[in-house]
Amino acid sequence: MIDARRSLLDGLLIPAHPLALNRQRKLDERRQRALTRYYAAAGAGGIAVGVHTTQFGIHDPNAGLLRPVLELAADEVGSKPIFKVAGVCGPLKQAVREAQLAATLRYDAVLVSFSGLRDASISELIEHVKVASEILPVVGFYLQPSVGGRLLPYHFWRSLLQIENMIGIKVAPFNRYQTIDVARAIAESGRSKEVALYTGNDDNIVADLLTSYEIGGERVRFRGGLLGHWAVWTERARNYFERAQRAVNERCIDLELLTVGSQVTDANAALFDVANGFRGCIAGLHEILRRQGLLEGRWCLDPHEDLSPGQEDEINRVCQSYPFLRDDDFVQNHIDDWLK
Repeated sequence: MIDARRSLLDGLLIPAHPLALNRQRKLDERRQRALTRYYAAAGAGGIAVGVHTTQFGIHDPNAGLLRPVLELAADEVGSKPIFKVAGVCGPLKQAVREAQLAATLRYDAVLVSFSGLRDASISELIEHVKVASEILPVVGFYLQPSVGGRLLPYHFWRSLLQIENMIGIKVAPFNRYQTIDVARAIAESGRSKEVALYTGNDDNIVADLLTSYEIGGERVRFRGGLLGHWAVWTERARNYFERAQRAVNERCIDLELLTVGSQVTDANAALFDVANGFRGCIAGLHEILRRQGLLEGRWCLDPHEDLSPGQEDEINRVCQSYPFLRDDDFVQNHIDDWLK
C-alpha cells in the first residue's frame, strides 16, 4: 500500500469509477477492467470505486456487486502507485463491513458517504466516521443534497478534523459558502499540512484547483480532485490539472486556464444533466464512454435511469463546441489493448 496521506497531499487526479453493465444489467467484467486500465493509462493518480458514480445500488447486499467491483479495480491496479479509495455508505454496521472489505482488498482509504443517514445527528455522524477510521484512513465527503447528501455546518467539519486518521476531505456541495466552511475548518484545526482538501465541485473544477484560502494566517488550497466528471475525457483532464498545479506552484495567473474552466463547467452541465436536477448524471457519463467504445451501452442498475429529455442534444452541443476537452483519439489508440 502507498503512503495514503502523503499521496493525497502531493495532489492527485482521481476519477470516480463508473459501473460497466451489459444489456441484461449484469456486471460486464471485461469492460469494468478496461475502464480501470483507461484511467491508469490516462495518468490518473488514483481511482474511487463504490462512490456515487459507481452507483450506490452496488452497496445493496442483494445486488452482490460490491466485492467483485472492488476486487476488479484492485486487481487491475496491482502494484501500480495508484491511490485506491473505496466508497462506504449506509448505517454503521454496513459501513464497518464495507470498510473491512476494502482493507482486505488493500485499498488505501475509504470515502465515507452519509447517503441514507439524513436523520442521524451530528454526533452520530462523527462517531460513524471515527469507527471507520479505525479500519482505514478516511476521506470525508460533503455530498450535495440533490444527489443524496445533506447540509453540514462548520462545527461538524471542525469536530471531524479531530479524528487522527482523517487524511482528506472531498468537498462537493456545489456551493462556495459551504466549500469555505470546510476550508476554514481545516485552517482553524491547524491540520492544513496533514489533511488534504479535494474538490468534488463539478461546477467549479478548474477554479477550485487554482484557489487557495488564507484564514487566520493558515493557507489551505485544493490539492487535487475526486470527480465524477473525470470519469470521462480523463487524459485531457490530466492536462488542465497539471497546468493548474504549475500555476499554483509558480504563483502565476493563467487566464487561458480560467477560460478552459468555464468550458469544462459548460460541458459538465450537459453530462450531469443540471437542467433536470442531475437525474441523468450517471447516464450522461455512460453515454460518453459508450460513444468511445469503453462501454457497450449506457445502462444503469435502475432501468428507469437514463438520459433526460433534451440531454443528448446538450451532450452533442458540448462535444462539438469543445473538441479539445475530448480524448477520443487517445482512447481509440489504446482501446483494443484495454479490452483484451
